[in-house]
Amino acid sequence: MASNANFRNSVRFFEIDALRGIAVIAMIAFHFLFALNFLAGYSFELTSGILLLMGRFAAIAFIFLVGISLTLSYNRTKKHKHGIDLFCKYLSRGVWIFFLGLIIALITFLFSPQYTVFFGVLQCIGISIILAFPFLAFKFLKGRATNFFLGWIIIIAGFFVSGILIQSPWLLWIGLRPIGFQSFDYFPLFPWFGLVLLGIFAGNVFYPDGKRSFLLPNIQANPLIAFFSFLGRHSLIIYFLHFPVLIGLVKLLA
Repeated sequence: MASNANFRNSVRFFEIDALRGIAVIAMIAFHFLFALNFLAGYSFELTSGILLLMGRFAAIAFIFLVGISLTLSYNRTKKHKHGIDLFCKYLSRGVWIFFLGLIIALITFLFSPQYTVFFGVLQCIGISIILAFPFLAFKFLKGRATNFFLGWIIIIAGFFVSGILIQSPWLLWIGLRPIGFQSFDYFPLFPWFGLVLLGIFAGNVFYPDGKRSFLLPNIQANPLIAFFSFLGRHSLIIYFLHFPVLIGLVKLLA
């Protein structure tokens, strides 16, 4: 569940890194309980209550922050890159993250074929980075409204799409699942790309031109905030490694 979508900018905002770090912890904990249920015979209730909220918070926060981080990156990068060079930056980044997602799919297939990650969060983020490029320039009122309303349309459409079952697995990427489909990690573009667009909207509202537009106490030296920020800055590698570690650990416990 992770991508350092700030793209190594020289200026970082600790609140974004810290929130991403919290989301990473919550998602890893949720995945661990999921793996215990389906690989080791445990019976944690993950479809309701506090555990469901933990999983939903992790997913929503993380994908939303991808959109915000894209605006920070774009507003800084456009000052020294333009046209095709600017697009290629996001194309190459999206392809790289999507490729890492394919490796996750292979790892989960080798360990547990019935729960293979066919379109997990890394694949979703990789494709979303590429698809989001035209929307990153919508900074002003009309453009902001485009991202806001289109984001909600995709999210609402995702709820309808999720209830449709088909025979073929080839449309998993948009949210149409085959009958009996199960996965450790599934993030189709409907509804999740909509959340990326809402993040882009929020990023341009609260961080116009890559600068914070609101006052915030400087608490980044707090040990807990610093710890969460550290996790957020390294979320891609943490996410990439946590799947094989969790699966291996659960296999041992089982």
